[in-house]
Amino acid sequence: MCNSPPFRKRSVPYYPYFAAVQTGIELLSGTEHLRLLEQAVNVPSAATDAIGEAARRAGMVVSIGVNERDGGTLYNAQLLFDADGKLIQRRRKITPTHFERMVWGQGDGSGLRAVDSAVGRVGQLACFEHNNPLARYAMIADGEQIHSAMYPGSAFGEGFAQRMEINIRQHALESGAFVVNATAWLDADQQAQIMKDTGCGIGPISGGCFTTIVSPDGMLMAEPLRSGEGEVIVDLDFTQIDRRKMLMDAAGHYNRSELLSLMIDRTPSAHVHERAAHRMSIHDQTADDTRALAA
Repeated sequence: MCNSPPFRKRSVPYYPYFAAVQTGIELLSGTEHLRLLEQAVNVPSAATDAIGEAARRAGMVVSIGVNERDGGTLYNAQLLFDADGKLIQRRRKITPTHFERMVWGQGDGSGLRAVDSAVGRVGQLACFEHNNPLARYAMIADGEQIHSAMYPGSAFGEGFAQRMEINIRQHALESGAFVVNATAWLDADQQAQIMKDTGCGIGPISGGCFTTIVSPDGMLMAEPLRSGEGEVIVDLDFTQIDRRKMLMDAAGHYNRSELLSLMIDRTPSAHVHERAAHRMSIHDQTADDTRALAA
């Protein structure tokens, strides 16, 4: 049995809906981006310590999405806390999607890996990363048993929820892993506040919710939550992973690595790359001085 419920996506503090409905000049001259910067999470910080402590008290593995602040830049980050409260993974979405690039910076490949936890080997991807087959294969090849998928909810209508369902069920089939998918949800007061702050209509911030758990053979294991707050709880039998991979193991017997393979650069990115200065010896300096005099 697995007790690994992810929190909803971008719940700390919220998904930047404003970026979807405002123009670039409105983002630059307005206050919504500044407000998100002020409320975003540093990692580590007292906020992440509090999440870790909550995970420890509950004895749960927790996958949670945050707006991570690093200097003056925000990142779409996923944090994974083990059942003892330890932060065991921090990853950033490698490419923010469309309007999200006005808000979030790009992540690196260091988080394109699954990690061992108290409930099994867990991989994480955010939203449209599930449309990137190479990012998904990185998780598959790293042997994830539970995949934590996070999407914004109350966004982009019913079509978004339908495409989300296709994404997560296909990933379950290809990975042979359980997919635990969590979406956010806006109540009427929150929708009204966003409309007041941004001037948008209700359409872009409605629908698109699909919180559920998918089995390794791509079947829904529980009725999806399509609106409102709630929980989806199922028991996970890991022998289902073995049964699926008996038929099709994309990182094993069904893979042709001599024909098709993936190259990943998992080097953490750095903003400064230092090179050691060449230190001239006394002998070299004397020789250079002699050549200069001879000239």
